[in-house]
Amino acid sequence: MSNEGVIYRISGPVVTATGMSAAMYDVVRVGHEGLMGEVIELHGEKAVIQVYEDTSGIRPGEPVLNTQETLSVSLGPGLLTQIYDGIQRPLPTLEKEMGVFITRGVDADAFDLEKIWTFEPQVAVGDEVVGGQVIGHVQETETIIHKIMVPPTANGTVKSIESGDFNVTQTICVLEDGTEMQMMQKWPVRTPRPFQQKYAPDTPLITGMRILDFLFPLAKGGAAGIPGPFGSGKTVTQQSLAKYSDAQLVVYIGCGERGNEMTEVLDEFPHLIDPNTGKPLMERTVMIANTSNMPVAAREASVYTGITIAEYFRDMGYDVALMADSTSRWAEAMREISSRLEEMPGEEGYPAYLSSRLAEFYERAGRVETMSGDDGSVTVIGAVSPPGGDISEPVSQGTLRIVKVFWGLDAGLARQRHFPSINWLNSYSLYPASLDQWYRDNIAQDFPEIRTEISSL
Repeated sequence: MSNEGVIYRISGPVVTATGMSAAMYDVVRVGHEGLMGEVIELHGEKAVIQVYEDTSGIRPGEPVLNTQETLSVSLGPGLLTQIYDGIQRPLPTLEKEMGVFITRGVDADAFDLEKIWTFEPQVAVGDEVVGGQVIGHVQETETIIHKIMVPPTANGTVKSIESGDFNVTQTICVLEDGTEMQMMQKWPVRTPRPFQQKYAPDTPLITGMRILDFLFPLAKGGAAGIPGPFGSGKTVTQQSLAKYSDAQLVVYIGCGERGNEMTEVLDEFPHLIDPNTGKPLMERTVMIANTSNMPVAAREASVYTGITIAEYFRDMGYDVALMADSTSRWAEAMREISSRLEEMPGEEGYPAYLSSRLAEFYERAGRVETMSGDDGSVTVIGAVSPPGGDISEPVSQGTLRIVKVFWGLDAGLARQRHFPSINWLNSYSLYPASLDQWYRDNIAQDFPEIRTEISSL
């Protein structure tokens, strides 16, 4: 069979193609416009594809081309300050090309491939290098040094390494076996990046908000859920965490959020000043904007794109905070795709694999020893928007089974302009026992006892 097939059936974002050789999660181009999609089911000669763009107007008989690649992100200098859509297309670049409405079947480089960066090597000819090892660095923004790493799948002896000015596609290092390395590398979004070992969560993420730091602390490399009804301040709380927490880098995923809310974030973030450096907060931020009117399948891609970028910066030895706002919209997208695939529905129509997908995402958080021997962390803070504020629904319950911190928001407190509107009666953290020693060493010997006394009042 060839890499080219034809469309057999179309059901919204789900397209079935025949006559094409395909493997699971291959990226394909659908129709004459070359819409981007991904193979999610195989039935004999039929491949079921979820399309990440609007499918209106395409018809059976149009070609489908298999690229034989998996959905991957480009990683390298130029990521910071970027605003992407769910499949890592930079929105400012697309706006320059076609205005405020994105046309279909359009590709754009994730960052400027021609921009020149000054590379300074940290290894010499004859050195042995392994996957994930840092071989040099560039100054990406005024505050962040971007470390250039050996791709996780490569290793060997350095045959030659250059220093000086290069763009991200030029070869900077060659190994004895002929492997050429550039500053840019690609990584499949569904595959977690490797590390040496995962540490126990024994260091808190200082959020800058007293109720969180003292009563409901979150560990670096931990996972927190923020369920709350509409208008209770989930986005406000996440923006405060992005600005004031002691994470060195922030990845903000607007997954299926309302357009006006996302516009507010996009307008405000570039003007926010980082209190630690006095520089714009965007200098240490990557944003992924996937609004509720964008194709639903791209919501899933946006979540995986964000966590992969966060893991990449973790591998450099940075502490990264990832804000996912909101995982409920991602679950709704899964429900829609699942119903179009005619799968057996679970509770409230969500697919039976909802809990495992949520677990798969949150388990990519953690404080680890990286392949180069540094310590880095990804802390995931996921907002949940339960309909009517009822946290007994499947997404909230699936999230609470995995995360160890529950910051329950209260719309009544938000209406009284009490922010963060954390309800201290139903919120909890399971980290205090493992963080107590840090608090004793860094704040006060009797801190855990005082916290217990405050909690009981």
